[in-house]
Amino acid sequence: MVKVHPGGRGNTPGRGDILKLSLTSKKTGTGDLLTQKTHSSRWLEKLKHEKWNKAKKQMLLFQKAQSKVATSQSSKSHQMLQSTSIKKISTAKKIKPLGKQQQVRPMALTSKQKVPIVATPVVKEKSPKDELLEAEMVEQQWTPPEKLLEDKEGNRYEDAQLSVRCYMEASVFVGDVDQAQRCLNSHHRHLSRRKLLSISAYNIMLRAWAKRGSLNQTFRLFGMIEEAGLKPNISSYCLSTGCIQQMETDGISMDDLFRLCVFRQDEREMVLRAIRTVQPDFQPQTLAGRLLCPSPLVHSFYTERDKAQYSKLAFGETELQKRFARQLAMEQASCVTIDSVEAIKPVTEQMRELLASQRVHWRKALLQALKDSKLILSTSNQKTWRMNLYPYLCLLDNHEYVDIMLQGLSNLQPSGESLLLMAKELGTRVYNKFCIRQKGHSQMVDKLGRIYYEYLQLLATDVLPRERWSDLEGQFSTGPSLLGDDTHWPHVLVVQLGTFFVDLMVRELKVQNDILSPNEERKLIPVLYHMYTFRSNRQVGFIKPHPVLTQMLSGAMETKLTFDSYVMPMLCPPVPWTSPQFGAYLLTPTKLMRTVEGAIQHQLLLEKCQEHELHAVLDSLNQLGNCAWKINQRLLDMIISIFNEKGNEKLDIPPPVTEAPEIPRFKYNDQSYTSTEKAHLKREAVKAKKKVAEMHSLRMDALYKLSIANHMRDKVFWFPHNMDFRGRTYPCPPYFNHLGSDVTRAILLFAEGKPLGPHGLDWLKIHLVALTGLKKRSSLAGRLEYANSIMEDILDSADNPLTGRKWWINADEPWQTLACCMEIADATRSPDPTVFISHFPVHQDGSCNGLQHYAALGRDVIGATSVNLMPCDVPQDVYSGVAQQVEEFRTRDAEKGLKIAQVLQGFISRKVVKQTVMTVVYGVTRYGGRLQIEKRLKEIDDFPKEYIWDASHYLVHQVFNSLKEMFTGTREIQDWLTESARLIAKSGSTVEWVTPLGLPIVQPYHRTRNQLLKSNIQFLSLQISHDASQRPDTVKQKNAFPPNFIHSLDSTHMMLTALYCYSAGLTFVSVHDCFWTHAVTVDTMNKVCREQFVSLHSQPILQDLSTFLLQKYCSGTPGDSKHKKFLEYWRMMQLLAKVPQTGQYSSLFFD
Repeated sequence: MVKVHPGGRGNTPGRGDILKLSLTSKKTGTGDLLTQKTHSSRWLEKLKHEKWNKAKKQMLLFQKAQSKVATSQSSKSHQMLQSTSIKKISTAKKIKPLGKQQQVRPMALTSKQKVPIVATPVVKEKSPKDELLEAEMVEQQWTPPEKLLEDKEGNRYEDAQLSVRCYMEASVFVGDVDQAQRCLNSHHRHLSRRKLLSISAYNIMLRAWAKRGSLNQTFRLFGMIEEAGLKPNISSYCLSTGCIQQMETDGISMDDLFRLCVFRQDEREMVLRAIRTVQPDFQPQTLAGRLLCPSPLVHSFYTERDKAQYSKLAFGETELQKRFARQLAMEQASCVTIDSVEAIKPVTEQMRELLASQRVHWRKALLQALKDSKLILSTSNQKTWRMNLYPYLCLLDNHEYVDIMLQGLSNLQPSGESLLLMAKELGTRVYNKFCIRQKGHSQMVDKLGRIYYEYLQLLATDVLPRERWSDLEGQFSTGPSLLGDDTHWPHVLVVQLGTFFVDLMVRELKVQNDILSPNEERKLIPVLYHMYTFRSNRQVGFIKPHPVLTQMLSGAMETKLTFDSYVMPMLCPPVPWTSPQFGAYLLTPTKLMRTVEGAIQHQLLLEKCQEHELHAVLDSLNQLGNCAWKINQRLLDMIISIFNEKGNEKLDIPPPVTEAPEIPRFKYNDQSYTSTEKAHLKREAVKAKKKVAEMHSLRMDALYKLSIANHMRDKVFWFPHNMDFRGRTYPCPPYFNHLGSDVTRAILLFAEGKPLGPHGLDWLKIHLVALTGLKKRSSLAGRLEYANSIMEDILDSADNPLTGRKWWINADEPWQTLACCMEIADATRSPDPTVFISHFPVHQDGSCNGLQHYAALGRDVIGATSVNLMPCDVPQDVYSGVAQQVEEFRTRDAEKGLKIAQVLQGFISRKVVKQTVMTVVYGVTRYGGRLQIEKRLKEIDDFPKEYIWDASHYLVHQVFNSLKEMFTGTREIQDWLTESARLIAKSGSTVEWVTPLGLPIVQPYHRTRNQLLKSNIQFLSLQISHDASQRPDTVKQKNAFPPNFIHSLDSTHMMLTALYCYSAGLTFVSVHDCFWTHAVTVDTMNKVCREQFVSLHSQPILQDLSTFLLQKYCSGTPGDSKHKKFLEYWRMMQLLAKVPQTGQYSSLFFD
């Protein structure tokens, strides 16, 4: 146990400060202490020399600053501000730095909090002493911009730093601690590379040597930490078994040690035994009480629990434990093989046997090549400190790497795949398997099982799932931590590792050229080819399978599909999100906030938040993930039958590739074709190849979804949820979920059934009419009346879907319409429809949700009425309203003799303008809107094609004018958001804000940098646009801010609705702005939805945003008032403070 002197930032421990404690029972002789004394003396001498040089340089700077002040007695105040860039040694009392609880962090501000507005500087004469003191104060109060790629302890998270830490962790994991130490020593020894090290890198080695009981190495590492100018953190003390005196000096308690540190295996018990040799009565204490989420929007949700009626899981404890065991086994295997729903065609067993024998040869070839490559890399790895892939090739067993490569071969499309994408998939599979193996190595799986069993017993009580899990973690505090502290692999490393495997596959996978047909010259040919192709004017590497392989896979017609385990829905309720680092799957690593590969600034921003500030966000994700689902088997069987009968494009079931148009074949040197004919045939061939690729992609997507659904047909399952950087929620399984197409939504049912009640059947009928796309301008009563009038068609569709009148086929959402017809038929034919148990989800969709938020923000009466925020006799349709107003503009222009207005007579419809109206709120430009309208006009057969460009240009102009009249405040708010983001990005900062629910958001748009990745197969040029160390991309930042801000409000409203529906006992899920629940609870959900929308927009959202942006970007020193940057700063400050004015009717939709 190491004691660190309180006199410095982690001074080297001396002999007298050593407490004879260790993480192991290994005894250490006095020789180690004598050796350590020599090391300590050398490190201290070097440190004293560096401190003396530093003090000398600071004194020189101080003298220069004094002389400069003395010669500028008549200088203006802005000159004083310039001198603040020089460091000075001040004898004045320094301002005490802010503590953890006082530090400024991105938190939602209220309009009552005021940010001081800097007035225009007034020039005054000041004495040199006053100027020096004021400069010192400005320097001490200056708040540098927050570094996005640093955590709370100053650890850097750029690719270079992450690569070093990952290499050291991998070396330690495979047992090569000496190589990890050599890597650390080399980077520490060279100052240019020392900047790649942070305290976490030294902690990796502290843990490794502490586990081996080497005090000598531990002492040396503390000396290196001090020499690097770093300060040991709580993990450093824990890994070296700490020092009570030094920890207390640094403000760290023993309880913090056990509450904040991550333990593996039996480390916690070993640290506790070590501490009790000094404090025999010590017992770790947990925090008493719970901190509430500070957002006023959820205050009643957390404080008024006596009225809550949480929905309960209708499953027995034993059944849920069995489900947990099956889910755990699937994740430990990291993949699952299921039956394909594709009908088995006549195949010969000879082809399957041939493919199986080839796979045996390929496995042997890959295994031997992998061993040879590892042998070469291991030799170079021992001779130099330089990092290579050798440690990463030892993390798993050799056969596991081979399995990953063969799985990649089976999943390769006949048209091929880009090298970058294929490498990323292979590297990601290795990383996921390594993470799962790490958790098994740390012995946390048993503890996870014990906590999960207890969690299931009281899952649906008056305690929230997150709170229940946290309490159980406190009860089962012994043993390893469930939360890991290993470094996430950077995107570059994942691609580099995957490229190595692709190169191995291209080199080693071969087949005889006469395996399928006789050939005079018998030789081995590669199964995969590396080639180059052009995509968007960029040359990219491409991996293409040989036609022999494609023919073998097609002829064998394998009836199995292999997926990664995270692709499948969960067989048991997900682990609740308790922090940004833990939740969702049992073992598979999952991010709380999904981002572009390699972008980690979002995760770091979440981890800087206080735990209780994210409780509402985490609880809403847990509520969505706890909804249980099952399959509509009758509908699934019908869809699979059509899928195997060459599909049906009208019903969104893609046909097989055999139905694709034939690709024109011709010899380019054939003289019988003219150059014009050759050019035409070449274009047709390209078009046909593109069509084949699209059909194959759609077919495989449908095959995956239907096969997964068929595999889950008799099971109950769950979709764990996470969110994007704007807060919009998504199910984690990528293929099969309720966010999918009409087909996948139609075959999903709630696992829990509820009686329809007195109004449930009416809501089913109203929902049916909404799915058809008819009666959009009718009231709810009108829709119900229409549904009752077509009951004969509804029942015929349910009874004879493929042989009857087929009324359902012409609906906007045909498969969901058919599923609803079946539910209505079953309910009406039951003895009492009010007690009929319904599992069917009923949807309530927003009316152009983005415009609803803009209308609420701007208090636009006309706009609010058009998007159903104001009471109306019949539902309003904003798309029809815009189309009607555009028609009025067209009529006026046609009367004036405008030709294009006359041509458009009779062609302006809701469908033509809908997409543009829907996306204008999300930042679509006039150019993009014109393309959207052009596409709609091309779909009209009768419209003259020669007028399409002029017509689309005219219509997009009229659509924007119509929206400007209807939503008077929308454009003003959009312009304010856009210009604010432009000035913020121009100042060198990325745009950040905090949602009303407390979720911090940062836009990941930065200037693109190219990174060259060298490999044997090809040099890859990676275009990285999310690197937070680069300057922001001003264009993307300003264009994305308005839609992203509205998306964040939309997600906030959904989360609030989810929480309050959960407390009301409702089953609730969402597809962004479309909310789902049982038919019996639609009225309750609608009431909650409206109440939370009103509650959200009762907050001064724009004022709070302005206050936050001012505090974030305008709280520093502007500098020289005559400098160009000062003028930009001043302009930005004035703009951020000028909140757009809202409409006069301030009580809009709040009465």
